[in-house]
Amino acid sequence: MPMQPGLFTPVKVGPLELRNRIVMSPMTRIRAGEGCVPTESMVRYYSQRASAGLIITEGTHPSQMGRGYTFPPGLHTDEQAAGWRKVTDAVHAAGGRIFVQLMHAGRVSHSNLLPDHALPVAPSAIAINGDVHTFDGKHPFEIPRPLATEEISAVIEEYRRAAELSIKAGFDGVELHAATGYLPNQFQVTGSNRRTDAYGGSLDGRTRFTLEVMEALCGVRGADRVGIKIAPGYTVNDTFDDDPAKTYTYLARRLNPLGLAYLHVGYDSGYGRGTAPPFNPIDLLRSVYTGTLLPVGGFNKATGEAAVAEGRTDLVVYGRMFISNPDLVERLRLDVPMNSPDVRTFYGGDDHGYTDYPTLAEEKRPAQSP
Repeated sequence: MPMQPGLFTPVKVGPLELRNRIVMSPMTRIRAGEGCVPTESMVRYYSQRASAGLIITEGTHPSQMGRGYTFPPGLHTDEQAAGWRKVTDAVHAAGGRIFVQLMHAGRVSHSNLLPDHALPVAPSAIAINGDVHTFDGKHPFEIPRPLATEEISAVIEEYRRAAELSIKAGFDGVELHAATGYLPNQFQVTGSNRRTDAYGGSLDGRTRFTLEVMEALCGVRGADRVGIKIAPGYTVNDTFDDDPAKTYTYLARRLNPLGLAYLHVGYDSGYGRGTAPPFNPIDLLRSVYTGTLLPVGGFNKATGEAAVAEGRTDLVVYGRMFISNPDLVERLRLDVPMNSPDVRTFYGGDDHGYTDYPTLAEEKRPAQSP
C-alpha cells in the first residue's frame, strides 16, 4: 500500500523533483540595491531558506513601469539578472529550487517611483483608495493612465523578455503574480476594468491579458516551468469583482489546457488589508483545476499535513513563518518552537530582521568567550 503523502514526502512539480512539499511564499522585503539589483544580503536570505521544497521569490518587476515599491528587485536588465544569478547559484548549491515571481504593479504604484514621473498604467482610469509609499513618504494613489489597446502587446513583451532573463539568472521557473491587485488582476476584475475593447467586458475579455502573458511565459520557459498566483475573491488593493467565484473558476478552467507547473492560490486577506470572500478559494478551485495546486494562507504543520493527506492540495505555501525561521522545514519536522517575526523589519532596512534569525543549530551553539 503506498505511503500517504505529507509535507515531508517528495513531489514532482513539472520536471523538478522537490524534496518536500513545503513552499516558501513570495514576500515583499524591499531590500534590493541601486538599479533594483539583488544584493549579497538577498543571496544570504534566500540561501538560508533553501531547505524548502520550492522557493518563490518576492515580486520582481519585469519593466521599469512595473515597479511598485522603493527598492524591490527587478528582472529587466542584465545587471539585475547577474544579481539574481548569485541568488540562484547559492540556493542550488544548498540543494534548493527557486522560481521568480514576475509582478507588474500597474496602478499599485506612483509617478514618484516611475521613469520620468510617468503615471502608473492600468486597464482603466480608476484609482485605488489609500496611500502608497514613495521615495518622499506616503502619497495617495493616483488615477492611472489606461493602457491603449495597441500598447498591451508591448507590456506582454516585457514579461516575455523577463522570462528570457530568468534563464540567464538561473531560475528553475517563473510565476506570474496575477493576484492581490497587480496588473493581471486589475484586468481580471470588474471593479478595475471598465474597458470596452477586447481586454474588457466579458469573462473572455477580462482574462485575456492574463492568458496572453501566460502563453508568452510558456513560450520561453515551457509550460511545466511556469506557475501563476491568483487570490479569488480577496479585495486587497481594491480588487472588487461582481462575481468572483464565476471569474476565477472561468480563469482556472482556461489555465487547464496549458499544462502549467502549478496554480498558486492565495488564501488570506493580505495581513488585514481587504476582505475575504464568502467561499473557500482552495476548495472552489480544486474542483475545477486539474493540475498541481499550491495554497497559501495561515497554515501550520497540522493543517498543512491534513490538506495534503486529504488531497485538497499538493503542496503548502508558508509565508511569515519563513521570515523568522530560515530552517522552517526542520522546525516543522521536529515540532519545536518557532522564532517570532518582528513586523517592524518586514519592509526595508538592513540585515536585522532579514538574515539574522537563528537556526536551531545556532541556538544550540555555545556562547563565544569575550
